Amino acid sequence: MITKELLAPRSIVVVGASNDTSKPGGKVLQNILTHQFQGDVYVVNPKDSLVQGIPSVSHCNELPTVDLAIIAITSKFVDEAMLVLTKEKNCKAFIILSAGFSEIGEEGRQIEERCVAIANEAGASLIGPNCIGIITGSYKGVFAGPIPEYDPLGCDCVTASGATMVYLLEIAIPRGLKFSNIFSIGNSAQISVEDVLEYWDTTYDPATSSKIKLVYMEQITDPKRFLKHARSLTLKGCRLAAIKAGSTEAGSRAVSSHTGALAGSNSAVNALFRKAGIIRCYSRVELVYVAAIFTITKLVGNRIAIITHAGGPGVMLTDVLTRNGMEVPTITGPKADELLTQLHPGSSVANPIDFLATGTAKQLGIILDYVAHEFEEIDGAVVVFGTTGMWRVDDVYEVLHEKINQHKKPIFPILPSVIQAAEEVSRFHDKGHINFTDEVSFGYVLSRVTKTPMPYPEAVLPEVNFPLIRSIINEAPSGYLGADQVFTLFDAVGISRVQQTIVTSLEEAMVAVKKIGFPLVMKVVGPVHKSDIGGVVLNVTNLEKVQEEYQRLMLLEDAESVLLQQQLSGTEVYMGAKAEEDYGHQVLVGLGGIFVEVFKDVSSGLVPISSEEASAMLHRLKSYPILQGARGKEGVKEELIIDTLLRLCALVMAAPEISEMDINPLLGNQMQLIAVDARICIEK
Repeated sequence: MITKELLAPRSIVVVGASNDTSKPGGKVLQNILTHQFQGDVYVVNPKDSLVQGIPSVSHCNELPTVDLAIIAITSKFVDEAMLVLTKEKNCKAFIILSAGFSEIGEEGRQIEERCVAIANEAGASLIGPNCIGIITGSYKGVFAGPIPEYDPLGCDCVTASGATMVYLLEIAIPRGLKFSNIFSIGNSAQISVEDVLEYWDTTYDPATSSKIKLVYMEQITDPKRFLKHARSLTLKGCRLAAIKAGSTEAGSRAVSSHTGALAGSNSAVNALFRKAGIIRCYSRVELVYVAAIFTITKLVGNRIAIITHAGGPGVMLTDVLTRNGMEVPTITGPKADELLTQLHPGSSVANPIDFLATGTAKQLGIILDYVAHEFEEIDGAVVVFGTTGMWRVDDVYEVLHEKINQHKKPIFPILPSVIQAAEEVSRFHDKGHINFTDEVSFGYVLSRVTKTPMPYPEAVLPEVNFPLIRSIINEAPSGYLGADQVFTLFDAVGISRVQQTIVTSLEEAMVAVKKIGFPLVMKVVGPVHKSDIGGVVLNVTNLEKVQEEYQRLMLLEDAESVLLQQQLSGTEVYMGAKAEEDYGHQVLVGLGGIFVEVFKDVSSGLVPISSEEASAMLHRLKSYPILQGARGKEGVKEELIIDTLLRLCALVMAAPEISEMDINPLLGNQMQLIAVDARICIEK
């Protein structure tokens, strides 16, 4: 819970305050005083009677009532101090800067749990422990800097790592970014990332709240709650960017299906972020660049004009934009010719628009006016402009300031001369602008921001035969279901499947052939990876071949029976599902057959997915053109794939015990999409 006393206390006590500002208790007190907290400030220090000009008491029981306690003492004494503050001083908020809790082991974990229990019983907020503190409009309760100038419409931040927040501010402040509330939550003993998101969501006011939310986390403790509030914030008009660290998978993890190898916690995080409309970042620089892009008028479209007085940056930016799905259209025609006459000889307006090292501020203004009003093929402009140090660029940055405020199309300033034009850049920031310093990093990030869609509509899944599904799941033990059970589940949700039967004798096989017909496929039942041991036979066209292969397949190790299946043709599609702890199920789709294993070209989504999200999953595939149909080969009707994905979602929602599922392949064309081979593993 986040109490009003945490955000806007009337009084603060620093327990463990010090005259030594190299210590957390000393530095946090200095920051509170320096930044002119308007309420009462108290200190607890048993050794000094006066701490930074404030009379000190030796014990918490000597204090008056107090709203917020910032604690910087040895961990083993923290719970005792909290008991006194809650029971005797009506304290409703705590920030524990101290380390030595769950991050060091069991003894520390027990102390941490006692602190949380004390706070919960008192209805108090607890930030930390093992954090650097928080910043609000009321006070600067942190011991580590730099401390940004407060702007209620600046970026809101929450981070699990205090050092990461400090280093992020070191990058962000020199680029002109403004900040509102900052939460360093440390061990997240009580207040987690999800709690902060919920607070931002439930208190959001479009007139007074920040519209930019930045997150650094190392775990998502409640993915469904995280999604609920992040998605809600996005739909309210906020823009979110986040780093989720710890994304690598354990390469030695044993898996028994393609889906198990392809789906994991990292892909679940990606799917979660896509569902919420969050830009996923992988470094502090990326996070800052995304936040800076958020502060500029939103780019509608992906067609960029690059304006520069230096050729190299324009070329590199063009490369990275086009490689990542953006367009840098060639600018031609009468208006382009007209613009060229107003620039120095040797300039180019083809795009990049290069107006040379001798280009003037006036010429930049003319170019930006043409981009805004005359070039309909352009959606936004990037201006790369620095200096060699031989002249000042105040006039250029003044023109940038004017045009950014005048034009509806966004203008992204890349001002690389952070040393030689430091004064000019600083004045540009003072006028409310940000800047980027590296065109390649900017181009990469802009491409990702532009390609991130709004959250998809709520899913509407098809109706299924729930009683039939539950009867199969309830009766089956943990492990892989039989082939007949798998296809009965498909029948229950309306997934088309191939005609087949399982036989345990040659006589049964001969009878089954008459029902299924030729050509057919024969597969051994029992071994998991059938193809690897010669357990799959295609193009069986006569009874003699049926007899020969049946006898051979039954001699394979672990063979239990033989599956006879009608042989179909079409484009191969792969689908899968995997349960991910706390996240629910992921569903996956890609080109089927061996391609899913070789190329690992799959898209994933968190269940439930809407038809719009399913369509986006398909369009993300590199193999999407093959699924559409390529080089004269008939493709698969997209609506059939989407419908089957939704039915797959409905199945795993009705049977959450499904831990892994492979459908590989489904064979499809413009008329049908039929499951040919599938495995379902359940865990109870």
